[in-house]
Amino acid sequence: MQTVIKKKIRHFHMFCGLGAGAKGFNKANARVGNMVGEFECLGGIDVDPAAIKDFKRLTGVEGTVLDLFDRDQYIAFHGREPDSNWREATTADIKHAAGNQRPHIIFLSAPCKGFSGLLNETKSKTDKYQALNRLTLRGVWLMLEAWADDLPELIVFENVPRIATRGRHLLDQITSMLRQYGYAVAETTHDCGELGGLAQSRKRFLLVARQTEKVPPFLYEPQKKSLQSVGTILGRMPMPGDIAGGPMHRIPNLQWKTWVRLAFVEAGSDWRSLNKLAVEDSVLRDYLIVPEFYNGYLGVNKWQDHIGTIDGKARPCNGAYSIADPRMPHSENRQYGIYKMVDWKKASGSVTGAAHVAGAAMSIADPRSHTGFGGKGKYIVTPFDKNANTVIAASTTGRGAFAVADPRPTNQRTKGDNYLTNGHYGVVPFDEHCGAVSAAAGHDNGRWSVADPRLPAADEKMVCVIRALDDTWHRPFTTLELAALQSIIEPEEFLELDGLSDQAWRERIGNAVPPDASKAIAEVMGTTLLLAWSGETFVLSATPIWVRPVAIALTMAQEGWA
Repeated sequence: MQTVIKKKIRHFHMFCGLGAGAKGFNKANARVGNMVGEFECLGGIDVDPAAIKDFKRLTGVEGTVLDLFDRDQYIAFHGREPDSNWREATTADIKHAAGNQRPHIIFLSAPCKGFSGLLNETKSKTDKYQALNRLTLRGVWLMLEAWADDLPELIVFENVPRIATRGRHLLDQITSMLRQYGYAVAETTHDCGELGGLAQSRKRFLLVARQTEKVPPFLYEPQKKSLQSVGTILGRMPMPGDIAGGPMHRIPNLQWKTWVRLAFVEAGSDWRSLNKLAVEDSVLRDYLIVPEFYNGYLGVNKWQDHIGTIDGKARPCNGAYSIADPRMPHSENRQYGIYKMVDWKKASGSVTGAAHVAGAAMSIADPRSHTGFGGKGKYIVTPFDKNANTVIAASTTGRGAFAVADPRPTNQRTKGDNYLTNGHYGVVPFDEHCGAVSAAAGHDNGRWSVADPRLPAADEKMVCVIRALDDTWHRPFTTLELAALQSIIEPEEFLELDGLSDQAWRERIGNAVPPDASKAIAEVMGTTLLLAWSGETFVLSATPIWVRPVAIALTMAQEGWA
């Protein structure tokens, strides 16, 4: 029997965020023969103190709060001089953050706002976002200089796909720098959902580098997995608002007009579904949402011929948290996916840090029953010409032979009929008095309902359960559900993040690298390291080579990579 040889694989994370990527590395497994890799996190660096507190929660390792801007970048980004206690980070700070140990793998996930398509082209070119973009280059330089005398074997640089165009000049400099330090480099794009078998499709840019002297074997791609449906994840979680899910599982307060719009968006579609609604005189023709004397109150108003105009009615405004009205003139900056409604049986799109459903923070067509929403098959009304369900001893659950659609007219009722004079389902006008309140007063046994003219203002925020046309509840994902879709937690788990702000939680969750995806990356890297440490210089694999030797890379196209 062979003796198992355990080898530590140390990993370190620059721009670590809340530590989801590091969590995935910690979960990874690698084995070659009798050699087994054990992943050990040395720490992480981020400028956000709340993220570093979360890093400790997710990884069990202390992180370091450190600003990696140089002075010029700081001034350009913040628009002011730094405080007197601020100083530029040094290579010694980087090494200290890793416990003065040398990592085998370094994972960098630099800020991506300046490269993201969610930021318009003009704003991305401002000094502020250009300074943020240059952190990518500075982060790589600090890392290489920190361990210049004993370089890490493997490096992974993660970002949004658009960095390949908006950040082309920076990537060229990073690649040149890495090659000067002896790395073979490849730029790749991957779907993190396929790497981790997630319930979301999350396209990302990955630059991977292999120190050729230390690691002769090729680095192969992780194997792809099938995407799950969101229902396989959400179906294992408590209903939104259940106290068992904690404060991160509450339904966001949305404006009344937003709830109405969500109800009319088809599952699997977005705001473009609203274009199918018939609108006459700025009012929905085929659906009565509010009493007629509130004509136009929640009408779907046409957008004017110029972008950005807001009139006195409840029209959408132009911005990150507004709907891109389908009747607006075509624009390069119009974003698809606004009010995105995810089908329960399909995978979701990429989880982002957006804090509002109108900013592409997706919503779900939830088929499950909910308090006030009713359940399928409950309180069944049997057609007069059909057979009834089973007659049971009690109908407290609303099931069984419960009710019938009686076609016989009520004008045939005679004196003594309880439903003739007692005002069952009676509605009292708002400006009149009601009858005496009895102990058994209920909406179905007298005039115990009121025609209340007070309706929510269009911008009043609330939680609503509106049955959509497809008989499901169209609602936003809760923050906890987004964390589960990112694989930060298992659906049955409870999660607490630092702070009390849903917006801050969602931003950190949206910026995170899904642990299940980073686990897949870590495992192929761990296997490559074990092969190198065992003396192997070549191995066959059914998956494509990820990072080829420099000489081959210069003479042969890397198939599948942009």
